[in-house]
Amino acid sequence: MAQTRALPVRWGLFFIAFAAASWGVGGFVAAILYRHSGLGPIAVTCWRYLGGLALLAALRPLLKKGKFHAKPRWLIVNGLGMALYQTAYYVAIDLAGVAIVTVVTLGSGPVLIAIGARLFLGERFGLMTLGVSLVGLVLLVTQSGAVGRHPLAGIAVALVSAAGYAAVTLLNRASDADAFDSALGGFAVGAVVLLPLAAAEGLLPARDGLAGTIGLLVFLGVVPTALAYAMFFSGLTVVRATTASVVALVEPLAAVALGVLVLHEPLTPWSALGALLLLSAVVALTRTEKDHGDERRRRTTAATANAAAAAAATSPHTHNRDGAGCGAGAATAAGDGGVCAVRASTTDSARAVLGDGAVTTTVQVPGVSTGPEE
Repeated sequence: MAQTRALPVRWGLFFIAFAAASWGVGGFVAAILYRHSGLGPIAVTCWRYLGGLALLAALRPLLKKGKFHAKPRWLIVNGLGMALYQTAYYVAIDLAGVAIVTVVTLGSGPVLIAIGARLFLGERFGLMTLGVSLVGLVLLVTQSGAVGRHPLAGIAVALVSAAGYAAVTLLNRASDADAFDSALGGFAVGAVVLLPLAAAEGLLPARDGLAGTIGLLVFLGVVPTALAYAMFFSGLTVVRATTASVVALVEPLAAVALGVLVLHEPLTPWSALGALLLLSAVVALTRTEKDHGDERRRRTTAATANAAAAAAATSPHTHNRDGAGCGAGAATAAGDGGVCAVRASTTDSARAVLGDGAVTTTVQVPGVSTGPEE
């Protein structure tokens, strides 16, 4: 990515985990809305995007200065991808049931992202960790035998959702667009696309319990939408795409935890084992990603220091304290305290910047000693 990654890796991982947990809570809230508001999956998604758009648009003048930092073509692609995978996910749940759709969508998503990241971003990934996380996901969410009305159609739509999710993740990982503006523009495009479809499905909620419905829709627009997507896209600026997709499996963990704590659903031993496997994979990836980020920063710092040292070593002139210039290799005036000879050791220069243990490159200047200073 071309943009500057000022965000520490640990915060990027936290942002992605928080976003995923928020999405799990959002799915729980959306299920309540389906039952009691009279709204369908497309209408709920549309209201989410409208709420996220309104909030981020109101906050942008306070948080961001300058013009919009995202290309129009990029915003259209990102918005279409977001609208596609969110809507397809909820439609698939309605067709095939939560358990099957969660496994298909959230299980195939990391696999598609791992393949895409390897092919297009050059990211490497451990298959063992990916396998453990997927086994944990299957054990976590497939203990219920409930199946929807059209399971095969639901699985097909779930695969479409997974492909859209993978595309959005990879595109945001590779993009240099601002994370806040990416989320804002994505909501705008998604809302425009979804609005006519939601109107055909039924955009207005039932009058019974209208205050509660509005409260839930506001929550969906603020936390699992505006806040979650802004944090997810920010996390992708420093976290590899495949790692982000596995950390995002916190989403079904949050949903299962809500089911156990709020709805008093039973937690089977197999589900508990699946949760443990998922958590272990996320923890292992967190440690690996942090080490990877530290190593990347060390390489960047070393390269910068070496470039600066090489530029200094090849400089045609240096100046003593009196401003008198002399060429490389000229003698110093005795007793004047100024050093005019250029016997620069780029290794020592880099060590002065980086400290012990840095990987440096020594640049040999013809006719100039690069050994230790005497």
